Amino acid sequence: MPNFENVVVETDLLILGGGMAACGAAVEAAHWAKQHGLKVTLVDKAAVDRSGAVAMGLSAINLYVGLKDGANSVKDYVDYVRNDLMGVTREDLVANVARHVDSTVHLFEKWGLPIWKDEKGNYVHEGRWQLMINGESYKVVVAEAAKNALLANGVGEIFERIFIVGPLMEGDRCAGAVGFSVRENKFYVFKAKATLVTMGGAVHVFKPRSTGEGMGRAWYPPWNAGSSAYFTLKAGAEMTCQEVRFIPVRFKDAYGPVGAWFLLFKSRATNALGGDYMVERKPELEKWVPYGRVKPIPANLRNYLGMLDVMDGKGPISMRTEEAIQKIANQYRDDPKAHKKKMKELESEAWEDFLDMTISQAILWAGTNVQPEEKSSEIAPAEPYFIGSHSGASGAWVSGEEDLQTDETRSEYFWGYANMSTVQGLFCAGDASGASSHKFSSGSHVEGRIAAKAAIRFILEHNSLAKVDPTTIDNLKAEILKPLDLYEQHQNASTDPEINPHYIKPRMFMFRLQKIMDEYAGGVTSQFITNEAQLKRALELLGLLREDALNLGASNLHELMRCWENVHRLWQAEAHVRTMLFRDETRWPGYYFRSDRPTMDEEKWHVFANCRYDPATQEWQMVKRPILHIFPQAKEHELLGG
Repeated sequence: MPNFENVVVETDLLILGGGMAACGAAVEAAHWAKQHGLKVTLVDKAAVDRSGAVAMGLSAINLYVGLKDGANSVKDYVDYVRNDLMGVTREDLVANVARHVDSTVHLFEKWGLPIWKDEKGNYVHEGRWQLMINGESYKVVVAEAAKNALLANGVGEIFERIFIVGPLMEGDRCAGAVGFSVRENKFYVFKAKATLVTMGGAVHVFKPRSTGEGMGRAWYPPWNAGSSAYFTLKAGAEMTCQEVRFIPVRFKDAYGPVGAWFLLFKSRATNALGGDYMVERKPELEKWVPYGRVKPIPANLRNYLGMLDVMDGKGPISMRTEEAIQKIANQYRDDPKAHKKKMKELESEAWEDFLDMTISQAILWAGTNVQPEEKSSEIAPAEPYFIGSHSGASGAWVSGEEDLQTDETRSEYFWGYANMSTVQGLFCAGDASGASSHKFSSGSHVEGRIAAKAAIRFILEHNSLAKVDPTTIDNLKAEILKPLDLYEQHQNASTDPEINPHYIKPRMFMFRLQKIMDEYAGGVTSQFITNEAQLKRALELLGLLREDALNLGASNLHELMRCWENVHRLWQAEAHVRTMLFRDETRWPGYYFRSDRPTMDEEKWHVFANCRYDPATQEWQMVKRPILHIFPQAKEHELLGG
């Protein structure tokens, strides 16, 4: 095996990731670090300009409260998020994001992001909380501000193309991280006084709908491999909502967005018989009271109604794009010239929605001769994803902000520093923090700012680098580089390097993981349905796969990264299966359905289902945490408009 140079970097604050939360953290941390003479280091496995879930662009900012306009309040947003997650949310975390997020959106505009304006100069809303943008270069704009904050101010440095494998620990305190370059033979040891995890969620844990020539296409970025979950689990942090996977309904095969069609164009979706499942299946919502009566209807229940049609043989489901466009254009039917102009404008907006964020969908439309003003397009639920910033909620259990706590919540939701996990010095934001969904891009950015500010305060009050035994680092290096060594030793044992009795390549390992999760944990081919027996079988097979993970083989640095990405996915998968098994009910039909526990049990399960892996004993612990409210007027069964 080639020699790997050890590179040791010491810093005050270590930011892991390069997406929206990391960029927000960089901007905020730089401001406070400069005042206190501290150093901030950001490490990303890609390049910050196009890193994270916003890499390809967006057509809308999905969280803007509009507090200055008085149109909405923080409580309004908290109510909306709580209802959409079927009552399971940390109100303090959601409120903290909601009260600060507008300032982040204003920064985006200041940095050069084009936000749509009407003739009066007001923001154009896609829906109540969403703003339309020209967002192809959204991430580039935000990344430039982050890089300028760290580099131009001389307070930090940025390492790109470095894959972070796991945490560096000193007892129960996080002392940094270890990883390797995906371009050079270098092993990196980052020592820090505080570490902020913003490495995204997880995709390709389940078998995707897109296979064969379409493999790798997904709604959520395929390079997000569960690194946040692995890092926090291995550090011993308590995790929450690991059962809350997200299944977005999107345009089929290229995963194009549906939000603009439903919210901006006011389109509807119908089954193959022309029936509107949101109307015809409405009585089903009464089975999920109180959340079946809230407005807007929770995303998982909207999914579920469409899935019932598909399971009844009424598929495919189609977005009636032609109907929506004609309905809007017909407002101008008395003026042929204005009607023609409006049709061209709507056609342009329809294509731009994809070109801003899902270019592959525009290519698919073009390749299949779809003209949205003339023909409807099929939509379908995607495979499950793990994401703490969208309509999912999986992530670490973190402390809330002190001033948002009540006498009741303080002992449960606050332990010193906002967004710090249950591990000292380990902070989380974006997809890495749990129970605070619907942050989206702007909310993730502002949560990064919140967590970074708290982390700087932690550093000032715990201003010493942890002492890590050199033997620990040597052992971690040997473990991380082992796949390269295995391949080099045994590559000649077979004529095909992909098939070898001594090692398993990462691609085949991923296929095995996806097959297990798809068939036993409620994936696409099982119509998102599972039960206790299947989940227990999944755990058995995941245990065997974990044994085989010790024999992953890599022929180069890229494959070494793929090996560890799949180990990260494996840990996310196990946390998910264990928590689904622990929560003995069905709470999110449309995300998953427990056929043996087909109803919601508010009395026993109106709680957070949390888990923790104990690094010392190598055992999993499952625990319930109470759902408490920070707004006195917010009642568990209150039916609130969203």
